[in-house]
Amino acid sequence: MMAHGKRQRMRYKRRESGVTDYRRRLKLLRGGKPRAVVRVSNTQVVCQLVDYQPDGDKVLAASSGATLVKNFKWPKKASRKSVPACYLAGYALAKRATAAGHDAAVLDIGLAASTRGNRVFAALKGMVDGGLDIPHSDSVIPDEKRLAGEHIDGKLAKAVEKTRKSIEGA
Repeated sequence: MMAHGKRQRMRYKRRESGVTDYRRRLKLLRGGKPRAVVRVSNTQVVCQLVDYQPDGDKVLAASSGATLVKNFKWPKKASRKSVPACYLAGYALAKRATAAGHDAAVLDIGLAASTRGNRVFAALKGMVDGGLDIPHSDSVIPDEKRLAGEHIDGKLAKAVEKTRKSIEGA
């Protein structure tokens, strides 16, 4: 909706298009900790550790479904946005972040629905297992069988363990 008249104010473009919730963003920024950003697209998951800077946010560490295939031993034909892939992307992000000297963050799920067992929370579990201190409730984390990929295929469960070991070795 367009704002008209001298008493009207235009909304921010990202708010108008429904991309950014500025109230939630301000609450996350007030904590002073970096944000662990998790976004699930149509093809893959992207996990980033982002710090606020006045001239623009700075990405401190990142991991995605594509880096699982490229740098680690994730099967090329396996989904890059499944629950196990999200877990491993979060785990890889945490390993990179702790190696860079970052140990705490706050979870930023953006406009994603916060449903129990969501892929976003699978990535959160990976970050916590990787060594990042992120406040959360254990009730939202998917169960271990889903994180391991047993609900999809027995072969994928072996691939999850193999990928996790290659992330630890990197």
